[in-house]
Amino acid sequence: MDLCPDLLFTQVRKALRTALAGVDARMELHGAPVTDGVRGPTRTVLDALDAADFERPRSLGGLDLGLTAGVLVSEELGRAACGNSYRADALAADMSAPAGAALAGLEALPVGSGVTAPPRAGGWALTGTATVDDVSAGTFLVATRTGTEPVLVAVEREAAGVSTESGCWPPVVRFDGTPVTAANVVGPLDGSPTGPLARARLRQAAYLLGIAEGAHQMALRYAGFRRQFGTRLRDLPAVSFPLARALVSLRATGAAVYRGAWLVDSVPEEVGTAPIVALAMASETARDVVRLSMQTCGVRAMTAELGLHRYFRLVAAESARYGDPAALWRAVGADRLRTARRAEAGTGSAAPATVGR
Repeated sequence: MDLCPDLLFTQVRKALRTALAGVDARMELHGAPVTDGVRGPTRTVLDALDAADFERPRSLGGLDLGLTAGVLVSEELGRAACGNSYRADALAADMSAPAGAALAGLEALPVGSGVTAPPRAGGWALTGTATVDDVSAGTFLVATRTGTEPVLVAVEREAAGVSTESGCWPPVVRFDGTPVTAANVVGPLDGSPTGPLARARLRQAAYLLGIAEGAHQMALRYAGFRRQFGTRLRDLPAVSFPLARALVSLRATGAAVYRGAWLVDSVPEEVGTAPIVALAMASETARDVVRLSMQTCGVRAMTAELGLHRYFRLVAAESARYGDPAALWRAVGADRLRTARRAEAGTGSAAPATVGR
């Protein structure tokens, strides 16, 4: 992995950061902190930069910049505390599905199923409640299990038994015996180390990394001008040391996220559990860093003066959006045990073909 900054990605990052700075932030203390989906305010920014072409292969008219470019876009969206209007279309493109849909139900992975799909005549009947990116989307891409493996199913918003709730955060979609057939199945969400689910996990890990970085930067700025006991907060060891430790955690998490993306792009046979590790690590880092940032800024963190509450409410929903960190770590641990047992038995130490489903 080349640790030197790529000049192209540096320019893309600058362009994204400048454009996202012009997006109006929701400073209200009540209601959703961001707007996701195709109608979100970040959609205009991404379309102006042709972000949809970043990961698309050259054979399909894209720029073929790899998953690293998608990770960069997700990180900057999180840093600006903006809604993520990129991830749904990116996952849909990985599965050769149309753009413009909203993701739902991924929080139940890698174990369990938030939306069940018991068999019925000609297909399955979806039942359950799941978080969704955008309740106003015309189509929902729902993660469920039609057998032993998770799949992504396309469900129209106007289908029978579908209802949405936008008055809560995050918004949810409910299914009450919604009929689907094999034609609705977009594709499997298998545990392939370089498959659509692994790529989606790395994008989400980068989004969480960005949220943590944005909150940390806001806390640093506040601690730099707020004075207490005759000095700046940042000059007090009780404040500066935790912020310094948080910076170390951010750097380590960033290395894990970008290493995972680099492996997917350049050394796919060595990916293993890197996407799951990156997502679990980013989820825990984001929770810890945002909580520390709130404590650093005190009561002002919960007011519209700083707007740090947006990061707090955002990470509360996003840190488990693609699976609970504890479940992700268990999947990693189980894979390590399988690998060690095979090595001990003399059958080799290569990572399995599928992990963390």
